[in-house]
Amino acid sequence: MKKVSFIRTVGSCIRYCWALPVSCIGIVLLPFVILSGGTVVIAAGVIEAEGAIASFLLSRLHIDAIAIGHVVFGRNRDSLIRCRNHERVHVRQYERWGPLFPFLYLLSSAAALVRGLDPYRDNRFEREAFRVSGVLKIL
Repeated sequence: MKKVSFIRTVGSCIRYCWALPVSCIGIVLLPFVILSGGTVVIAAGVIEAEGAIASFLLSRLHIDAIAIGHVVFGRNRDSLIRCRNHERVHVRQYERWGPLFPFLYLLSSAAALVRGLDPYRDNRFEREAFRVSGVLKIL
C-alpha cells in the first residue's frame, strides 16, 4: 500500500514540475487578482483565482475561464464552477505537454485556420476538453 502511495506522489511531483514553468506565469499574476479584490483558493491541487481584474480581463477576451498551468482564472466563482471540468482537462494537458503546451495549442489553432476551420472549436486541445468534460460548446 505504501509503495503505491509513494509512486503516486512521485508521479504527481513530476507532473507539477513539468508544468511549473507555465504555472509560474499564472502564479505571478495572483497578487494582482488579490490586490484588486479578487479571491484565490486551492481546489484539488489547482489554484483557482476569480473576480476583480481577472473578471475584467477575461470579459475582454470573451471567455469565462482560462488555465495557465496549474492556475485557473475565472470571471467569478460561478464561472470557475461551471468551467471546472473543462479547465481541468487543460490542466492535465499542461501536465502531459509541460512548457510545450502553449506552443502546441497555438499550432493547433493555426492548423485549423489554415484548413479553413474555426481556430477555437477545431483546436484539438479544445475538442478534447469539450469531449472529456462532457460539455457541448454551442457557438
